[in-house]
Amino acid sequence: MDSGKPLDQALIFRMWLPLAASWLLMGAEIPMVCAALTKLAEAEIHVAAYGMVFGLAIVIESPVIMLLTASTALSRDWNSYHKLWRLMTWMSAGLTVLHVGIAFTPAYDWIVRDIIQAPENIIEPGRLGLQIMTPWTWAIAHRRFHQGVLIRFGESGVVGWGTGVRLVVDAAVLGAGIILQKHAGIVVAATAVTLGVLVEAVYIRWRVGRVLGGVLREARGPAITMREVVLFYLPIAFAPTIGLLGQPILTGAMSRLALPELTLAVWPTVNSLVFMLRSAGIAFTEVVVALLDEPDGQRQLRRFTIGLSLAVTVPIVLLCVTPLVDLWFLKVIGLRPELAELGRACLWFALLHPAITTWGCYFEGKLIHAKRSRPVTEAVTFYTVTVFVFLTCIVMFKAMAGLDAAVLAMSIGGLLQLLWLWWRSRGI
Repeated sequence: MDSGKPLDQALIFRMWLPLAASWLLMGAEIPMVCAALTKLAEAEIHVAAYGMVFGLAIVIESPVIMLLTASTALSRDWNSYHKLWRLMTWMSAGLTVLHVGIAFTPAYDWIVRDIIQAPENIIEPGRLGLQIMTPWTWAIAHRRFHQGVLIRFGESGVVGWGTGVRLVVDAAVLGAGIILQKHAGIVVAATAVTLGVLVEAVYIRWRVGRVLGGVLREARGPAITMREVVLFYLPIAFAPTIGLLGQPILTGAMSRLALPELTLAVWPTVNSLVFMLRSAGIAFTEVVVALLDEPDGQRQLRRFTIGLSLAVTVPIVLLCVTPLVDLWFLKVIGLRPELAELGRACLWFALLHPAITTWGCYFEGKLIHAKRSRPVTEAVTFYTVTVFVFLTCIVMFKAMAGLDAAVLAMSIGGLLQLLWLWWRSRGI
């Protein structure tokens, strides 16, 4: 967006709000699935299996996650859009082949048994869930790529509506599974999230059609080459992969600490709650990328970051000091009291995580806007190495409960990631 008018807080808020709503709704997907699974047979086994499978699916598709940010930054004209589209198409096809190669071969057994060391009773349900989620990566790639185009041309509200459509599909499939009581929980869960993201991808492609046939095709920009697109994207493509390797590291550590089955049964609900509390900050990267060019952009965006980081801290404080967290775990999710107690205790270790995420996304947006993508990968590497070293020590000395250690590891890793992004963005 290049309106020529000085940027103000209201304009930033209008762009940020639907993106924040979209991230929040995506974060609500896992609690919705977990709540449905508690109403089906062998709930704890299938919740734990779904948490493991979802983490694996996210790692497989992680190289396409940054397509949202890259498309927001690069899709200024038809030439840039088409070149990034070609890159997206090849990546989504290759990663889908990788997904099949893991889900339908002995590679799955090696990963979950030897690397994650998952409890035996969740391995076979997990295999079936990963197989059902085969179209996941293709749909995510197309959805995020075209969402970036919408954000670039001021249509961020469509992104939130798309996520709403996805959740409606999720709810319909989950509701049918609960009513019928014919299928295993992992089948219902994996089918719901896969159909949801496929329908969302189709919806986003339909809504972006007006932009593709209008303002984007008419826009003029610098003649960017395919080589420049690849060199811009590759450094950030594997940043989410490196960061998401923390998920199997977290799962593996919890599998090696006390009460692994109970801990892994609670982990998806805790992880999704922390994600929702961070979602408002996560949405800020694309806002910075899109608006930093505006007159007075840097000063206004920094002001917004200060206010947002304070605002996102309030909900987690309220959850920690009031009975609201019990209402969430016991009534909304439907966990048994002993499982809810495990989730409640670990939330204190995430107290600063939403604010850390907000500032990290601000500095990340500045770096990507300046086409300096390598520091983003460096920062994520700091995060993953920190999580691995910290949890290795915890497992070695059995020093903490599994959930406490996992949440604290994410917070410490996030802080080091933020500090590196700040250091590398100085002077921009």
